[in-house]
Amino acid sequence: MELVDPRAKASRRPDEDPVHAAMGELEAARLMRPGTEIALDEPYQHYQFAGRGDLVGWSPERGDLLHLENRTRFPNVQDAFGAYNAKRQWLAQAIATRLGRRSAWRSVTHVLVALWSSEAIHTVRLRTASFKAVCPDPIDAFAAWWEGTPVAPGVHSTFVALDPAATGRLERRRYVGLAEAVSARPRHRDYAGALEALRRAGLA
Repeated sequence: MELVDPRAKASRRPDEDPVHAAMGELEAARLMRPGTEIALDEPYQHYQFAGRGDLVGWSPERGDLLHLENRTRFPNVQDAFGAYNAKRQWLAQAIATRLGRRSAWRSVTHVLVALWSSEAIHTVRLRTASFKAVCPDPIDAFAAWWEGTPVAPGVHSTFVALDPAATGRLERRRYVGLAEAVSARPRHRDYAGALEALRRAGLA
């Protein structure tokens, strides 16, 4: 089987991205629980700023908001940071306004989620200081969302490397934070390797 990034094939829609879709599917399945609303490709607009949150989750009762920005690779780091930072700035308020929420969110957690591949992590290793500046917080808030435990109040911005194709014993450790990502062995070589692993697992 020829392992070619499907986004490069003319026969496919240019926006089709099965690995990105698998990341969103895994996250939605894990985070969907009573009392939590989950939305994928959630649109937002704040005056001239507009975009979509890959995954947005919120608990109306607890007052917690989660935003995940999924990236399978980083062809342009500045563009990735620009899109992520715009959502850090405006998305929480836009969601609150749409929901008719009058009080501020108790906690807001922004997470830049990268595919756990050599291809993506190579960029992170080259630009570690930049990623630390944009995602300075530990993974505690994300881990709390993932496990369904209380999230600390405040605004959090963190980095996570995620393996959407993990099965068996690897499934217990689906993600790592920034500090571990730059030193741990990646789960996949590149986008094509992740896609092949998803296909073997029946997930793509």
